[in-house]
Amino acid sequence: MPRPLIGITTYVEESTRFRVWDVPASLVPAGYYELVQAAGGAAVLLPPDDPAAAAEVLGRVDGLVVAGGPDLDPARYGAERDPRTGPAATQRDDWELALITAALEADKPLLGICRGMQALNVALGGTLVQHIDGHVETPGVMSWHPVRPVAGTRYAQLVPEEADVPTYHHQAVDRLGAGLVASAHAEDGTVEAIELPDTARWVLGVQWHPESDKDTRVLASLVEASAGPR
Repeated sequence: MPRPLIGITTYVEESTRFRVWDVPASLVPAGYYELVQAAGGAAVLLPPDDPAAAAEVLGRVDGLVVAGGPDLDPARYGAERDPRTGPAATQRDDWELALITAALEADKPLLGICRGMQALNVALGGTLVQHIDGHVETPGVMSWHPVRPVAGTRYAQLVPEEADVPTYHHQAVDRLGAGLVASAHAEDGTVEAIELPDTARWVLGVQWHPESDKDTRVLASLVEASAGPR
């Protein structure tokens, strides 16, 4: 049987240096596709496209990972911009919110990672805290802290124990979007995972970066859901 094809959204950088080149690029850290592959899937990158094409593109993959990256534009959730919020990434916001909406409508298995979890929350009408302290210690270096699963959730079924996870974020979920529940928390109470509790749909977001870890349990569950009936 062919491996499930998992689409991964990409970072968009105006200036990317490699060898003799300095060019615009759409890319992801290798950890994203390596973790998908280690979990039994095949990976394909989904750079920004016309948001109207989101359903068409999703029809060609079996599951979706919405990657980490820059802050969402606070206008997307009706908030004034905090001075500590990064510049708008309009192209990514447009594309990824359209992909998430299309995935939910099509019952396509969906995992949001860091920014991707926040985008899932916003797509369902939730809001974000624009700045928190303590989840980034050194620029460009992952921090690690424990997260506690919430009993009875899909995440708790996959990872029943408290686990140390790699984290790098300064924003977090505030008001949960429609239908979402919190399924893990940090010691300071920060929501670290969210999901739709309907067991017939595989929809999960994690605030940390599993692509910087070796634990494949969450990704393996996404791949398994992408392989069979939903």
